[in-house]
Amino acid sequence: MSKRSAYDVIVSPVITEKATLASEHNQVIFKVKPDATKTEIKDAIESLFKVKVKAVNTIVRKGKKRAFRGIIAVLSDTKRAVVTLEDGHSIDVTTGL
Repeated sequence: MSKRSAYDVIVSPVITEKATLASEHNQVIFKVKPDATKTEIKDAIESLFKVKVKAVNTIVRKGKKRAFRGIIAVLSDTKRAVVTLEDGHSIDVTTGL
């Protein structure tokens, strides 16, 4: 298996009210590729942002059904990673990468 780039693992940061509250507890939330593993996510975050990661928790959100003008569609599943950083480290997700 070839090693993937950090940009291939991380899709985007999640900027929501819940993610902002998590940042007060030294956590950052990212959308990641559905086949990304926790070790790949940890290595990608540490190499991109030059921080030390304490833990990585992943969540798979199942796609919801949506109707638009009588047409039913199913949104795709998304995978998110809640990254807990070591004390003293922080990531500012509002700035572009």
